[in-house]
Formats: sequence, C-alpha cells, structure tokens
Amino acid sequence: MDHIAQVMETVHRSRFVRPEHKDDWQIDSPLPIGHGKTDTRPSTLAKMLALLDVQPGQRVLDVGTGSGWSTALLATLTGEEGSVIGTELLPELMAFGLANVKAEGLGNTTMVNAEADVHGLPDKGPYDRILVSADPTELPDDLVQQLSPGGIMVIPVAGVLLKVVRGEELTITEHGEYRFSPLILDQGQGSKGSRRA
Repeated sequence: MDHIAQVMETVHRSRFVRPEHKDDWQIDSPLPIGHGKTDTRPSTLAKMLALLDVQPGQRVLDVGTGSGWSTALLATLTGEEGSVIGTELLPELMAFGLANVKAEGLGNTTMVNAEADVHGLPDKGPYDRILVSADPTELPDDLVQQLSPGGIMVIPVAGVLLKVVRGEELTITEHGEYRFSPLILDQGQGSKGSRRA
C-alpha cells in the first residue's frame, strides 16, 4: 500500500460523510455532504494528493474544504511540524467540515470562512502547497502568486486537472479530464467547496 493509500486508510472517509451515507463511504463516487454539494471521489482525491506531493513541515492551503476530509488528509501528510488552512465559502458547510476535522484531534489545522470575491487566503500566504477542489474557467493568477518559490498547486481548470509548479518559470502539466463543480466566489451562487469529481 502506498503512502497516500495508508493516510487515506488512517484518516477514514467514513468519518467525514453525512449519517445517511455511513454505509456508502466505500463507493468510489462523490457523496452528498449537504447544501447541494458533494465530496470528492476518493480515487480522484488520491491522485490529487499524489500530484501535490506534500512533505512534512510544509504550509498547505486547502481551497474548498467541504466535509473536511481533504484538510485532515493534508494535515496528516504535513505532520505536526506542518500546518494546513482550509477554506470554505458556505458557512453551513464550513461548520460541518470544521466539526469533522476537530473530531480528528489534529492540532495543525485552521479552518477559515472564505471571503467572497477572493481566491484563497492571500494575507496568510505564501504556501508550499495549494489544493483546489473546484473548477475555475482559467488558472487564477492570484492563487499562483500565493505559492512559495518551488511551491506546487493542484487544481482543475476548465475540466482538466493541472499541476502547477512555481519555479523560475511557471511549469504547468495536465493530468486528465475531471468534472468538478465551478469555483464560485459569490456566496449567493454556491460554494468553493462544491465538488463532483
């Protein structure tokens, strides 16, 4: 079993689903998490985490935390010496994710309500890694600017999963087509945490 699979087994999806879906956690499919949103398909999340290549001690931003599962996985990958900030635009969904992450007892996580019309948390950057679980129509430059030198962001853009590496020049590679819900910046339209991959 590889490292990502081990972490996903330790931080089990069953603890991040709604009670009515407790028997469905093993299905490799998105599950409803309330307010018209879903979590990310486990196989898709595993691929995203592998591409992100989180290392112990890193600072990580999780854009669209949803159920909190991705935030908890990232916090486990960074270890106690690292830190993870999860953001979510919809307050009710944020409360669900926050409760799930707190139940894991992870002291290296922070959950913050996302601000409308703002990508990520620029005031708290830079970050070594950024995970984005919703789909903008084009690569947000303001998120790229929140990466540390050598930092990596994994993000779906217009239906294509991208790995973005901020070196002396920006390196962008494509890693397949996936369907995520749109990255929305207006609370009235939806949530950054909405996912359908």
